[in-house]
Amino acid sequence: MRRALALLSAAAVLAATPLHAAEPIAPAQATTVELSAAASQSAPNDLATAVLYVERNGPNPAAVAREVNRDIAAALETARTRTDVKVQSGNTATWPVYAQDGKGRITAWRMRSEIQLESRNLAAMSELVGELQSSLALAQISMQPAPETRRKAVDEATVDALRAFEQRAALIAGALGKKHRIAHLAVGDSGFQPPMPRMRAAAMSAEVASAPLEGGESEVSVHVSGRIELLD
Repeated sequence: MRRALALLSAAAVLAATPLHAAEPIAPAQATTVELSAAASQSAPNDLATAVLYVERNGPNPAAVAREVNRDIAAALETARTRTDVKVQSGNTATWPVYAQDGKGRITAWRMRSEIQLESRNLAAMSELVGELQSSLALAQISMQPAPETRRKAVDEATVDALRAFEQRAALIAGALGKKHRIAHLAVGDSGFQPPMPRMRAAAMSAEVASAPLEGGESEVSVHVSGRIELLD
């Protein structure tokens, strides 16, 4: 009897307890679309860089070093007189030359030392390179946009790429009868690979003459990728 009364009391309490409200239904997630766009700008190759070197070999490493250092010092002195050309020392290396008999004997020493030139004045660079080739060999000349020139081209390409992204986003949303908002955006530039004409000493005339330079252009690209949400 006591057990029956207890069960009846528990049932009454449960009957008097109100039911919990149903859990709210989560709103449907917005439809998203991923897309990308890109734009390019041409940048003039207005910065010339050149590497010239002297290389000597002989049985006496000290004598070889004196010859190389003398020629490099004279070249640096000549280059410093050109205010439109920046000059600095480059790589220097010395290594042994071994006999071909396989016994590991050192028969001579070879030394190579470089100087590096940089200028936005192509005429001054051309004249200086030609003059220095009377004592130094030309390793290479390369052309590329100066840093500020490249930044300007990247800025312009970035604006064009962002506009292209927005236009494409509006096109996609409009085709689906929706409005949109940008949920995520990433911007990056792919850099550039300017034409780099290389002029080697073996191909140069023995006569001292100005090195012909033509800047040309490089292309700078910017890509934009992101995600948009479609709105009713």
